[in-house]
Order: sequence, then structure tokens, then C-alpha cells
Amino acid sequence: MLSSMSRTILMADPPGGGEPPKPFDPSKERDRGLGVKERAKSDRPPRFKVLLYNDNYTPMEFVVQVLEKVFGKSPSAATQIMLQIHRGGLGVAGVYVLEVAETKSATVHRMAEERGYPLRSGVEKE
Repeated sequence: MLSSMSRTILMADPPGGGEPPKPFDPSKERDRGLGVKERAKSDRPPRFKVLLYNDNYTPMEFVVQVLEKVFGKSPSAATQIMLQIHRGGLGVAGVYVLEVAETKSATVHRMAEERGYPLRSGVEKE
């Protein structure tokens, strides 16, 4: 065990036996080699639109139901999209990464097929 006098002497001696340490200067932080490591920015994955196409047989109520259940649209938004599909021949149900867009399109086909409707959907790059 060191006496209090020897502890004081050890603490007073700067490491390396030279001059005392300099006070902290934040403006020189970069000069001391503590820079930020640069990371390569990854590109966002491409996005794809899920399109629903108009036909003369699928009921409008079913299209609204699909938009609400598969695409999570509110009743009013689903109705607006359905009217766009009805009047313009097609409408965008949603925009997703490729795998999600393809899954939603396949779900639309499966739901329509189960009920005997010819409703078609497709995936197109945004």
C-alpha cells in the first residue's frame, strides 16, 4: 500500500515524464484522429405500383372490399380508387417494393378467382 505522499508524487508526474497534458479543445478534435467513419449510402430499393384493371363483370363493391382488405385503404379512399379504375380503365392501388407488390397482386387474383370474378391486377415500376 502506498502512503498518501507517494500517491501524490505519482499523480503529479505526467505520463512519459514530459510536459503536463493540454486542456481539451473541441475545435481540435478532428486533428487528434477522432473523425467520423464514413459509411457508403445504400440506394433505396426500387418501388412498384400495383395496378387494378377495369372489367365489365367485377362488382364495384368487391373492388372496394379488395382495396380495403388487401391494400389497407379507408372506405372513402377505396371508393375513390374504385371510381378511378371504373372511369379510367385502371388505378393505382398502392406502391411497394417488388416482393410486396407481387404478393398483393397475387392476393387480388386469388380473391377474385375464389368469387368467380375476372378482376386483374399488375405490377409496374414506378
